[in-house]
Amino acid sequence: MTAVEVSHLRENPFELAREQLRRVADTFQIDPNLVAVLGRCKKAIEVSVPVGMDDGSTQVFTGYRVTHNVARGPSKGGIRYHPDVTLDEVKSLAMWMTWKCALMGIPFGGAKGGIVCDPKSMSRGELERMTRRFTSEIINEIGPEKDIPAPDVGTDGSVMAWIFDTYSMNKGHSVLGVVTGKPLTIGGSLGRTEATARGALFVIRDAVAKQDRSIAGMKVAVQGFGNVGSYLARFLHEEGATVVAISDSRVGLYNPKGIDVPAALAHKSEAGTLAGLKDAEQITNEELLLVDCDLLAPCALEQVITEENADKIKAQIICEGANGPVTPSADAILEDRGVLILPDVLANAGGVVVSYFEWVQGLQEYFWKEVEVNAKLNDIMSRAFDETWETAQSRSLPMRVAAYGLAVQRVAEATVTRGIYP
Repeated sequence: MTAVEVSHLRENPFELAREQLRRVADTFQIDPNLVAVLGRCKKAIEVSVPVGMDDGSTQVFTGYRVTHNVARGPSKGGIRYHPDVTLDEVKSLAMWMTWKCALMGIPFGGAKGGIVCDPKSMSRGELERMTRRFTSEIINEIGPEKDIPAPDVGTDGSVMAWIFDTYSMNKGHSVLGVVTGKPLTIGGSLGRTEATARGALFVIRDAVAKQDRSIAGMKVAVQGFGNVGSYLARFLHEEGATVVAISDSRVGLYNPKGIDVPAALAHKSEAGTLAGLKDAEQITNEELLLVDCDLLAPCALEQVITEENADKIKAQIICEGANGPVTPSADAILEDRGVLILPDVLANAGGVVVSYFEWVQGLQEYFWKEVEVNAKLNDIMSRAFDETWETAQSRSLPMRVAAYGLAVQRVAEATVTRGIYP
């Protein structure tokens, strides 16, 4: 049994997110009254989602939608389908989305949603019925000027299409901007599928350049082979890196001489799992984190790097493709060891940046070429990296504290500028 099949939440994620906020507020001397506002979520709803299953039974799922902050614009955030979804997890992810959008300089606040379920054990029909009922339950909470969902763990373009259709049927006309991450045939954006991984690649490129290195020749381990991990492994391989370890939720694979990433992608697509790939030793997800490599990219779930394993990690750079994969206690250990952490609010923000592009294109009903999308993504990611790096260097701070500091200051400034109503 792998770590992803049991609960991955070792600590309360919302308390960890608030702890990060308090640390940043102390460092950047942010008014405690503002911290009191920013440390709470604006709105959190829990809904019951009854679904007719294929065997004729009715199963009732629990769904959540949380809005953390809307000071800088409508809230934005994914919907995840996973057995371990909790309200506090969704709250923490919504808070992180607020900081992510602010750091990127895009006019959104943070939101997140989720349903407690195992999507891998459900048929396509069951997933569609669950999604449409969930959409109906939260239909008054979402909208292109209010709150815009997107894909996350366990969801994809098909799920977004069902949400888009359900919302639009209720409104009586197509509303392109209600969700992002849609298929291209119904208003999706070119480059959106690869955007999170491509943004991470841009951040890694800029970070290794600061160290007078290049991606070519680096040894890389990527945990998670979903949308983010699989594309990031492919991009790093294409840049000349040696990908020595990869994993999905079932199995990890290791080859110190390098894994054939195109073959792994083809095998995963055909078999639905990485298990059985030739020329690679089978390892666990936990073991993958500790392999000998230059760059480690945790792209699966939260809290996989903790105080229990942080001192054993050999990588000198960690790129957080997932949200919250490193706990604050692990952060401190890694900082002391001189490990460069490219934090989640920076490293995996490419997805929300291109989601913003998709939202803009949907509102305008005018769509861009893929080369334009990628060039604009590069501009925004590089600017955010440079601002974070400069802040970290000038104030002798870890990259995470610098990134969060820039973001929290921007949201705090927006809150002060707008004032508190009434």
